[in-house]
Amino acid sequence: MHSKMKLGAFSVSLAVKDIHKSKAFYEALGFETFHGDIDQGWLIMSNEDKKIGLFQGMFEDNILTFNPGWDGEAKTVEDFDDVRDIQNRLQAAGVELIRTCDPETTGPASITLLDPDGNAILIDQHV
Repeated sequence: MHSKMKLGAFSVSLAVKDIHKSKAFYEALGFETFHGDIDQGWLIMSNEDKKIGLFQGMFEDNILTFNPGWDGEAKTVEDFDDVRDIQNRLQAAGVELIRTCDPETTGPASITLLDPDGNAILIDQHV
């Protein structure tokens, strides 16, 4: 086993009250719409390699999001740690997972955990 986990692309997913105001604010900071549908209440904003997800009415608290298998442009990378391997390593290290994925599956899956201060972390694999 290697010591460093490859967690993939990183973004902060923000639970916003008014997605239109949030979009305008982050545009003022130099972010542009990268992906999403404002009518469905979600956008991924991008500024170079930085990504911020804006989500209205989808969850209560902000979430740190990692996407194994993706680079910062949401393109598939060859060499990455599968979310099931990450899950196994976290469980072996005694980290409590709030939501797990079926270790017998392949492809897209996700797990959720909380850091010691209660911040939600989503490891969400799309490949």
